[in-house]
Amino acid sequence: MLDTLFNPKSVAIIGASQKALSIGNVITRNLLRYEFKGPIYPINPKADEICGLKAYPSVLEVTGDIDVAHISIPAKFAPMAIDECGKKGIKFVIINSAGFKEVGPEGEAIEKETVARAKTHGIRVFGPNCQGIINTDPDVKAYCDFTFTFPEPGHVSIVAQSGGVGAVFMQNIHDLEVGMRFYASNGNACDISIPEILRYYGEDEGTRVIILYVEGFSDPKEFMEAAREVAAKKPILAMRAGRSQEGAKAAVSHTGGLVGVGLSTELIFKKTGILTFTDQEEMCQAAMAFASQPIPRGNRVGLITDTGGPAIIATDALVEAGMKIPPLSEKAKDVLKEKLYPEASVHNPIDVLATGQAPHWRAAMDVLMEEDQVDSVYINFVTPPFVDCESVAKEMAEVSKQRKKPIVCNYMTDKPQWTGTTEILKSGNIPRYDYAEMAAKALAALSRYNDMCSRETGEVVHFDDVDRDTAQKILQGAKQTGRKNLSASDVYTLLGAYRIPAADWRMASNPEEAGKFAAEIGFPVVIKADSEEIVHKSDVGGVKVNLQDAKAVKSAAAEMEKKFGPKGLRFFVQKFMPGGKEVIIGAKAEPGLGHTVMFGLGGIMVELMKDVSFELTPIASGEAKEMLTSIKSYPLLSGFRGDKGVDREKLAEVIQRVSQLVTELPEIQEMDLNPIIAYEDRVFVVDARIIIS
Repeated sequence: MLDTLFNPKSVAIIGASQKALSIGNVITRNLLRYEFKGPIYPINPKADEICGLKAYPSVLEVTGDIDVAHISIPAKFAPMAIDECGKKGIKFVIINSAGFKEVGPEGEAIEKETVARAKTHGIRVFGPNCQGIINTDPDVKAYCDFTFTFPEPGHVSIVAQSGGVGAVFMQNIHDLEVGMRFYASNGNACDISIPEILRYYGEDEGTRVIILYVEGFSDPKEFMEAAREVAAKKPILAMRAGRSQEGAKAAVSHTGGLVGVGLSTELIFKKTGILTFTDQEEMCQAAMAFASQPIPRGNRVGLITDTGGPAIIATDALVEAGMKIPPLSEKAKDVLKEKLYPEASVHNPIDVLATGQAPHWRAAMDVLMEEDQVDSVYINFVTPPFVDCESVAKEMAEVSKQRKKPIVCNYMTDKPQWTGTTEILKSGNIPRYDYAEMAAKALAALSRYNDMCSRETGEVVHFDDVDRDTAQKILQGAKQTGRKNLSASDVYTLLGAYRIPAADWRMASNPEEAGKFAAEIGFPVVIKADSEEIVHKSDVGGVKVNLQDAKAVKSAAAEMEKKFGPKGLRFFVQKFMPGGKEVIIGAKAEPGLGHTVMFGLGGIMVELMKDVSFELTPIASGEAKEMLTSIKSYPLLSGFRGDKGVDREKLAEVIQRVSQLVTELPEIQEMDLNPIIAYEDRVFVVDARIIIS
């Protein structure tokens, strides 16, 4: 439990210094400036006092108990400092110093020794190479950190792998006049991890929303367990690093090539219920809404405005953000006609006019609060000099405090002139935005969280009709012969073992046998040159389609034999499947996570359109269906302009079978089932590739 770390009753600073620009001095001054409620013990064997406080040569010389000790001395002395903390009975240390594993093998060895000694003393280590923690609770006021922002108490808690990014978030939240609850940036995270911090925030009643920044995971499964548990209780807003890096160039499969760097992190966020952002400002602006407003039941918005143009901009911004603007009920219109000016608009958006007074605003807000088809309220508020704006703000604040539905406000004013109005809105916990677009995005984020919480993922289906032993023997045989690329016969036998439907096929050793097998399958057929040395067969003339008789098959095989040489060459003969829709299902191994599974349009369309969706294994039934519906071209699969569409239930089943296959056979590194031909009542794999480790 991290309660003592975040709620220390006393703090020591090992390495406190009289030098104003040293980290130890800054931490000491920060604790004093933030008015930490407990005793502060600067530790320095060469000083009698630091920042007006009595200094001690060692923690062992301090007569009182110490809950948390900062270590801000060169890394090589950290193990010795840990030993002294252990003798003193200190249970938490924050190592601010750098020079550990981030600098190379020598530093890594020091870090390992530091952790080992801490364990022998029962000490938990935060860091090293970190900023520290902040607790804004007025009864604690622990600024165990060397940053520069002094936040007001509030309900936003921040945890960031990068101290620089975390400090930006903290400053942005502060600039928005939003209070903060906790802050933590744990640097190298040699002991206390981000999952532990998330769990602590999740149990904290004062935390309403969590801001998270990560650059990677030392233990992805530990993170997923903690994130899933916490996100079910309160919103986590997160950003990931590395989006601009190119996808995996070395990947052979289409799936591997389309899985960009960092996608697995995004999928972890999605699978655990974390809201993902790509813009720092947008995430902080959304946090302002989460910190003060309830979560809506849906995405239907009622608008109130006192000016026309901004209402149009707001409507556009909301629709673009995925929100809906429903019509008002006749009952609501009747009430508004009675209580607003005759010239006012009683539709959605409701225009109370620039001359609208406090009773008009209150009537409009009360109506929207009672409308069943409205889930949230968006306000455009310009402060006319001919209106008692403070009275208007009081009505808004009173409705907001009821917490019936979330409210956001596009607040268009000269704030220095309207400080009274601003303070009233602030007291009512109404999030205020300078621009319509940002207010719309914040409201949409609240709705997205509701969608995530109510998302029906279904159950992970385990198919009992698979033949795992046969599949494992195929992989074992490939390993023994040193093959990474499975042969076509191995691939299709493996698919058959997992009951993944494929077009009827045979493997022939020569042109004569190819003709014979083609007759058995039934014409028309496809013939493919099968050799480990031929990867992209269609690009080099290794595929012939729609062959109508045995003569054509033998001729095509003979031509391939002449072109590629007879050594190790075989011929894969398969039923030709005309018509239908081409789709792709693929998989790629993700270290520590299992596999990423991809779905999208197949054939050359996957390269051209890149209209694909991804999910992490294991894939539940609802997630499989969501993979189908989330691609932009889904209407082509569900039926478009009279087309009956394809068998989507079967496609979802194939996705789940692929998920089980790669989960039970983790040696599979990359897989492409491309294309799968999907018809109205059936689906068939007609080309496949599997690469193993």
